[in-house]
Amino acid sequence: MIEQLSLEVREMTSPLPRRTVLGGMIGGVALASAAAGLGAGSALAAGRTAGVPGPAAGPEPYVPVAVGSGGGPAGTDRVHVLKVGPDTAHTVLVLVPGWFGAANDFRLMARDLVAAVPGLQVWALDRREENLADRSGFAAPDPVGYYLDGHYRTQDPAASPFAAHWGLALTLEDIRAVVRTAGRGGRRVVLGGHSWGATTAMAYAAWDFDGCPGYRDLAGLVVIDGGVRGAFDGTGDPIADSPEQVRERLAAIDAGAVFDLTLSAVGLGSRPESTQIWYQLAGHYALHDPDGPSVLQPRLPDSLRLPYTVTNAGLLGVLVDAGFGWPNTITVHSGHLADSGDVRGWVDSGITPIARVAAAYAGPVPAVWEWYWPTRLSIDLDVTDAYTDSTLARSLDLRLHHADRLDIPLYAFGTSYAKGTIEEAARTVVADSRIPYATYETDNGMNHLDPLFAAPAHNTLTRTLAVFLNGPAGH
Repeated sequence: MIEQLSLEVREMTSPLPRRTVLGGMIGGVALASAAAGLGAGSALAAGRTAGVPGPAAGPEPYVPVAVGSGGGPAGTDRVHVLKVGPDTAHTVLVLVPGWFGAANDFRLMARDLVAAVPGLQVWALDRREENLADRSGFAAPDPVGYYLDGHYRTQDPAASPFAAHWGLALTLEDIRAVVRTAGRGGRRVVLGGHSWGATTAMAYAAWDFDGCPGYRDLAGLVVIDGGVRGAFDGTGDPIADSPEQVRERLAAIDAGAVFDLTLSAVGLGSRPESTQIWYQLAGHYALHDPDGPSVLQPRLPDSLRLPYTVTNAGLLGVLVDAGFGWPNTITVHSGHLADSGDVRGWVDSGITPIARVAAAYAGPVPAVWEWYWPTRLSIDLDVTDAYTDSTLARSLDLRLHHADRLDIPLYAFGTSYAKGTIEEAARTVVADSRIPYATYETDNGMNHLDPLFAAPAHNTLTRTLAVFLNGPAGH
């Protein structure tokens, strides 16, 4: 997950780098201006009900998979997968979330895919870092008090030197344990991911696992708004992967910056997990009391104050909708705030109903947000973009030895986020490998998160990916 954010109105002409801030929220004065231009409407219950996700067709277990030692606290030598679809499926699509993303990113689209593709099960991955998060407060009577008043268990970066080594090599070994578990009994495994999760999936395919190329474990690859070979170039922000930049970033890790603090720039707290907690709380209250006055609004910092009272659903909409952020950031096309009322609700007028976002963001387990993203993983994924066995890659133990030998089908999907470079990059990978065929799809009417949460009738990703999975890659 990668995007720009303006913290105050005066900063709106100076966007932050692509890999700098998640959010989509802008200052109160700008919100007032946006609201002034909205058409008449209200958060009609019937409209929101139409966007509520339907019940699961069957159990959706969230299960641990044992992995190798990473040197972390007790209970962290495991990853989890959310399983959607029948255990009798002959094909498993394993999906890796992006930057600060987690397994619940994929629950809704997984349900839609399973309904459209006979014989498919989807496994959504949570990396080992997810074991560090304290989600217990979402079952407590006062979640906002538990988290925003500091009663939850935190992971202190100063006490987490193990995370300095939680890079791509460890992540791919973990994913291999999942892939091999999914493939038991002769099942076909397709590996994919969203954003940096797509980069991770491509790295797996090219990786050398003690002489065995990663792509031999797989029947196909799926990249969703991410990838390698310049996939993110269209965002306008260069990747920090020069040898000098890498040395500086590694030095910061040695000095104790083991967790990525990027999200603290949003202004919702200074800890690695502060912003993620805010977003999950917003989803929690929007799911359980969408029309009630926002529980979180009185807690907003001054720089993010709204000029009127909004509902719980309204505040979530402000946090995630493209209308309150930048046109091509990691947001969704959901709708807008009502233009009047003592408490302004949310009006669904886009392709991604706010109720679907709430259902995903609320969790609590699995969740949409990863709290403690290792800085080393960010460095490794930036360097992986070149997708070559370079001197720099080898110095980081990035074993990208087999990129030119890939011989499995590829599906690539892009949104407005990267302005066409997702497809361009995927075509370059295909041209420089043995990939037998590829499917390329782009929907510039979608933002970076729309493919994960959009209503089925408006989701170009699930519709076209189902066709790909119904073909040779899935059968």
